[in-house]
Amino acid sequence: MFQWSLPQAMANADTVMASADLAASPAQVFAALVTDEVERWWGSSDTYRMTDWTADPRAGGSWNVLVRTADGQTLPASGTFLEIEAPRRIVQTRRYDWDHPTLGRKETTVAYLLEPTADRTRLTICHGGFAGFADAAAEHAEGWARVLGWLQAYFGERRQAA
Repeated sequence: MFQWSLPQAMANADTVMASADLAASPAQVFAALVTDEVERWWGSSDTYRMTDWTADPRAGGSWNVLVRTADGQTLPASGTFLEIEAPRRIVQTRRYDWDHPTLGRKETTVAYLLEPTADRTRLTICHGGFAGFADAAAEHAEGWARVLGWLQAYFGERRQAA
């Protein structure tokens, strides 16, 4: 039986890199990242949950989501898809539409690369645009490791239920 490897994430002063192996096909992972399936796995009751996801997953299309925090706040985030190459690559802008404590409303860019490996997918995330915001880069590295853990658990549960 496949043993999960923990998600890996690191940051320098400008970029966050993160990766994880997922027990799903690239098409399944792609759908989990760009459709309202996001609401099923991205978050936890003790941190935050993604809700009200809307997206037009094509180059130039926009996406929007509400982040509902454990203490009841509702915080909007949004962006634009720059590249979509289903089911292999997604590049999108990302910004918090509120004053994030370490990043403010600075727009960043997230690139997802989905690579098939045997019976699973290696998801690699490159999140750039943190120049001058080293604390935000470090915080987002921790965040991506947590998010990838949620995604691993989501696909692990789905696979066992199938």
